[in-house]
Amino acid sequence: MATASDINLIESGKQFVNVFVTSNFNSFMSERRFDRGMTVLELKQKMELLTGGSMHTMTIVVKTKEEKIVCSLDNNDALLGSFHIDDGMILHVEDKSTRVGEFEDTSAVPKFEMSTDDYNKRSDSVKAFKLRNKLGRFSDTHMVDEKEREEEEKRKLAEEQAAADRIKTGDRCEVRTAGMPTRRGTVRYVGKTKFKEGFWVGVQYDEPHGKNDGSVGGHRYFECPNKYGSFVKPNQVTVGDFPEEDFDLDEM
Repeated sequence: MATASDINLIESGKQFVNVFVTSNFNSFMSERRFDRGMTVLELKQKMELLTGGSMHTMTIVVKTKEEKIVCSLDNNDALLGSFHIDDGMILHVEDKSTRVGEFEDTSAVPKFEMSTDDYNKRSDSVKAFKLRNKLGRFSDTHMVDEKEREEEEKRKLAEEQAAADRIKTGDRCEVRTAGMPTRRGTVRYVGKTKFKEGFWVGVQYDEPHGKNDGSVGGHRYFECPNKYGSFVKPNQVTVGDFPEEDFDLDEM
């Protein structure tokens, strides 16, 4: 039961106090507003809903923002306003009967799973709704754009393959890429790769202007000294009679 001193303490200050709620059995922190006129028992009832701890076994400790203990709410009949609790303080709930992380561990919770085929067969799914109403990626405009993109990608791939077919392993070549000087070398690989889609040409340069030794991502495509190998697109390669350039330093 509230005493006269309890009531005087409430009347002398604000009716509500804003605090942070934490507990020793989960990692959640929430900001809450409590009436100073409620009893500690009523507060514990609310804390049971907030934290999942039991109101019968929990204790509530008041802490400062710096985690220093101010007092313990150990009298169930006392009013909240009779304790020294200011805005911004922490009400820390401790309950030894609750296992740490009990309400956060979802590993044992049964999960509903559905295969892609089963989902596609449903008529009440979000995807089915979008299909019926031609929304999002199922709209007529999007479908046309998607089809055009697919056709453009097929066209580019066909052009790459045609260019790659004109290049043979062992061909001498020159490589021209934007922002780089023309480099000469020997074709060591032509075809598709695991590191990126499309057709690629592996070149061993005459000078160490490359990026690798013929391997990328742990997969080897050809052998050459390190920094002599590189992969470029077929349209950047010109094959022909390109002898190795002779850089005679004695003549300089």
